[in-house]
Amino acid sequence: MILAQLPRIHFSIFAKSHFSLSSSHFNFINPKPPVSVARTLFSFAAKSNIATVEPIPLPVSDSSDLDDAPVEISLDKLFIPPETDISGDDPSTLTARILKGSNIVLSKYARDAQVVQADYVKSSVKTEDCPADGIPEFALVGRSNVGKSSLLNSLVRRKRLALTSKKPGKTQCINHFRINDNWYLVDLPGYGYASAPHEKKVDWNKFTKDYFLNRSTLVSVFLLVDASIPPKQIDLDYASWLGQNQVPMTMVFTKCDKRKKKKNGGKRPEENIKEFQDLIQGFFETTPPWIMTSSVTNQGRDEILLHMAQLRNYWLKH
Repeated sequence: MILAQLPRIHFSIFAKSHFSLSSSHFNFINPKPPVSVARTLFSFAAKSNIATVEPIPLPVSDSSDLDDAPVEISLDKLFIPPETDISGDDPSTLTARILKGSNIVLSKYARDAQVVQADYVKSSVKTEDCPADGIPEFALVGRSNVGKSSLLNSLVRRKRLALTSKKPGKTQCINHFRINDNWYLVDLPGYGYASAPHEKKVDWNKFTKDYFLNRSTLVSVFLLVDASIPPKQIDLDYASWLGQNQVPMTMVFTKCDKRKKKKNGGKRPEENIKEFQDLIQGFFETTPPWIMTSSVTNQGRDEILLHMAQLRNYWLKH
């Protein structure tokens, strides 16, 4: 989908400066990150001047067993990409421009999203050892057993591009997969697995931190969060650290096919997602982009690829 030429509108999704982490499992030093196009893609100082209006209903699933009302979202909770204007859209037109199961508005840069070819390139334990060809890349990171490798395989429509394992913590390197011979998907080590050796946890945090802050071709980090369970502090800390360090971030809520019945005390994925967003909203100027996914039903696969495409094409132009 290609939209017409639209004027620029400025947004900021970065964490507010007064936040500081106290968690020992992600207690990174906070140096000033380098300025790059990847940073400025999300780094817009002015807040949105769009007034809050009635929430827009967003369909989140085609499953026939759902009788819940669709997710609703207000205008001030949307992620609006650069050079995109929604001020003249009526509610029905605007709804059609929002990626299903997300808060992301499509822009004129949402094109060439299909994955035609996907190849494993290399694994690195240092940022300087990563591919040096200068093409854009997107990194997937999340708590161990969040379903990261399964999502990667779903995105490229291959069962074993990234090996999945019943043993969390299998990924221990920065793994680059070249897509369509012109951009990368990057699989990063999972965090927070209690049985992983302490030495490895320290090493993983060290080199992923360096990768986030110093990888000039990193367009965005896709932070995976399990939507089938209530928010975990380690995920909240990770999201806040990325925002505080001005690392472009999209939240990917996984396992949205798992729908626990309220009568059994479980919450729907939409409820867990809302709770997660409520907990982090105090640390961000505006809501970061987010997408609901399932590797079982492939929900969110096309939406992620369209979002990556519009970020990538904007990055390449600027």
